[in-house]
Amino acid sequence: MESLRELYRVGVGPSSSHTMGPRFAAEKFLDKYPNAKKFRVTLFESLAATGKGHLTDWAVLSVLSSDRTEIVWKAEECMPEHPNGMLFEALDASGDCFGSWKVYSVGGGAIREEGVSAISASPVYDLTTIESIMAYCEDKGITYWEYVEQREGPEIWDFLREIWRVMEESLERGIEEEGVLPGSIGLRRQAKAYYRKTRLAGPDMQFTGMTTAYALAVSEENAAGGVIVTAPTCGSCGIVPAALKYLQDIHNHKENDILRALATAGLFGNVIKVNASISGAEVGCQGEVGSACAMASAAATQLMGGTLRQIEYAAEMGLEHHLGLTCDPVDGLVQIPCIERNACAATRALARAQMSILSDGSHRIPFDEVVSVMRETGHDLPSLYRETSGGGLAKAYTARNKCSA
Repeated sequence: MESLRELYRVGVGPSSSHTMGPRFAAEKFLDKYPNAKKFRVTLFESLAATGKGHLTDWAVLSVLSSDRTEIVWKAEECMPEHPNGMLFEALDASGDCFGSWKVYSVGGGAIREEGVSAISASPVYDLTTIESIMAYCEDKGITYWEYVEQREGPEIWDFLREIWRVMEESLERGIEEEGVLPGSIGLRRQAKAYYRKTRLAGPDMQFTGMTTAYALAVSEENAAGGVIVTAPTCGSCGIVPAALKYLQDIHNHKENDILRALATAGLFGNVIKVNASISGAEVGCQGEVGSACAMASAAATQLMGGTLRQIEYAAEMGLEHHLGLTCDPVDGLVQIPCIERNACAATRALARAQMSILSDGSHRIPFDEVVSVMRETGHDLPSLYRETSGGGLAKAYTARNKCSA
């Protein structure tokens, strides 16, 4: 498995796969063909279907410039290796192509060239399943975060410290901002209102209110094109910071405790990424919000003093109970249902952590099997329910608007 540096990425929203990935690909292509007179970029399947709402064209044109770049949308066509396919072409003065590149945005801001294996040639982690990692940790008498430190080196803590700083800043900005989010829906920000009301409410409202406000804050910042951390994606970026911030508030956890929880969360996210997918276009929202809930569940259980097996159990529940979750963004925007889903998953993650702490960690279906089932379920989902805005809530919203027009 790759470093956690490839999972947690600082970037600009609203979508890691549709905004960050294409922008990175455009930068690499420009570096290779800086003297091209014009560029043509063809977007396929999911990238084309929701690219305008996800600002894919803006991301590409911000690098290659709109005056010499043509964007071609081919939502009905697909490339063979992933639904987020792109074809970059460099053109000469006569309009003839003299260089091309087929590449995929595979989730979390990562890109992969066509024909290149997704497995790293120089992996940081020698173990790729939670079962094997847990067995190793039990044998050595170490924690998940200590295993991360062994593989990444002590410098990983400076990286995670920066990741937590960006997470906190996005949360703090989101709590203060008001107004309407950009896009066709006219959706208002809600985080500040939730935060204010919760501060005035009784103790029975604090858990749901604060966790919801924090998750909304980060997700709304993402939807507005703010700076966030993929955890593991832009569309699910509010879940991990919301859960950790809430626990820090009520238990006064030190920064090192939070960083170690982030390391554990990242380890579980990495296992999902290498054995299944974190791409909504490939496996639906179970790969984004489900993965983030598993990560947050693991991190929260560690902060609560959970054992290796209790942490694994919490992560298993966090992912298991999102199996089959579709990715159906209304009008191609990372807003409905994405923002509320972050809030629901953050509260669920904390509840799953509590449930695991109350148990002895024993359960029948291991985390790795749920990851495998998630991959199979995602591939079985029709493309309508995998980030194309062609089915589900997106279809219902479009149909209702047509009837009322």
